[in-house]
Amino acid sequence: MITSRAFADKSYCVLGLARSGMATVEALLASGARVTAWDRRPEPCEQLAGRVTIADPMEIALDHFDAIVVSPGVPLNTHPLVPRAQAAGVPVIGDIELFAQARADLPEHKVVGITGTNGKSTTTALVHHLLESAGVPTEMGGNIGLPIMGQEPLPAGGVYVLELSSYQIDLTSSLACEAAALTNITPDHLDRYDGFAAYAASKARLLAMQGAEQFAVFGCADEPTNAIHRTEHARRAQGRAVCADLDALAPGQSDWPSLQGPHNLQNAAIAAALGAELGLTEAQIVEGLASFAGLPHRMERIGTYHDVLWVNDSKATNPASTAPALAAFPRIHWICGGLPKDGNLDECLPHLCNVVRAYTIGEAGEMFGRLLSPHVPVEPCEMLCEAVRRACDKAQAGEVVLLSPACASFDQFRDYEARGDAFRVLVRELCAGSETGGDAA
Repeated sequence: MITSRAFADKSYCVLGLARSGMATVEALLASGARVTAWDRRPEPCEQLAGRVTIADPMEIALDHFDAIVVSPGVPLNTHPLVPRAQAAGVPVIGDIELFAQARADLPEHKVVGITGTNGKSTTTALVHHLLESAGVPTEMGGNIGLPIMGQEPLPAGGVYVLELSSYQIDLTSSLACEAAALTNITPDHLDRYDGFAAYAASKARLLAMQGAEQFAVFGCADEPTNAIHRTEHARRAQGRAVCADLDALAPGQSDWPSLQGPHNLQNAAIAAALGAELGLTEAQIVEGLASFAGLPHRMERIGTYHDVLWVNDSKATNPASTAPALAAFPRIHWICGGLPKDGNLDECLPHLCNVVRAYTIGEAGEMFGRLLSPHVPVEPCEMLCEAVRRACDKAQAGEVVLLSPACASFDQFRDYEARGDAFRVLVRELCAGSETGGDAA
């Protein structure tokens, strides 16, 4: 785990004892800190009993703590702990801020921070893959992979690659990344912010924490990202705030099986710029793009059965993240729906020319059917299993069946991973099982 002398003999309160919270507690204890911890669930509290003070921060004095470390899931705009901490003069931070404070005690290293509404997970995993393929010591963390405080420190010359949500950035004040990226900004999580401008400003803070000599690359396809790029370009040294160069990479995209579609061209261009900044050669970058296997639930190729490609994009939980998937293939049987975040599919409409048929599921099914039926044939299915069965019956050789819900999963599934796992199982049971020699690509 990551430890630091900066935490020794200090007092911390940790609220939320899921994976990152437990890793934080262990790292603070190992660093010689005094820890008070709390979670609504009794199990993690019982697990820590005798090693920390178990107490609800809403019921104790806070003024003796050096910081309160909260899970990114704690809504800073509504949780009553926030004004209590402010009144006590105690900062509310997250595990990423602890990592930033611990950096001085780590072997010489660099940090890459990647944020954006869509594409940040793929870009983070891709940068990690490029580095790993080139033999650079690297770890991936933040909003992806294992909690950063629970990982072993890298040797000298290592690179920490962090996916950072706006929630994590809100809880961070001193993370100055040697290289950073902003993929894009579209409306999301507005229940946590006072409008879209505040959400965009949260993303911009990752770049604002960097110094004028540090490097940042932007996906300049949307105006909110462009606006932040212009601000950063004005304050930085020449060439240290750049737009991703899609044209330079476009000719080679057909050689990257897991990076198809215009959105993945931008992800690849951002990752390539970060890789070059970190010292990778052009040959290493090109080889890494070709060998990247992709992420589970993000344009994941499950297999080709009866010459039909099945793609799991369950991580697309809003229309803006589904739209690029619809642009990636010419003839799509689109499974969509779930718990809607928006009352429209406006971002998806320009790409419906690629949709052969739509299969609607979940609470959004009726609304999506109404929005889509003027443009494409729609089959109301309600359940994912029924949508897979019908798509298996109707899809023809050379076509693609795409689960890209444009919705949250919580009406029928625990999370988007459970939804994607169920889709994978259903495809293999209903479609692969009827074919001999299917290609599980």
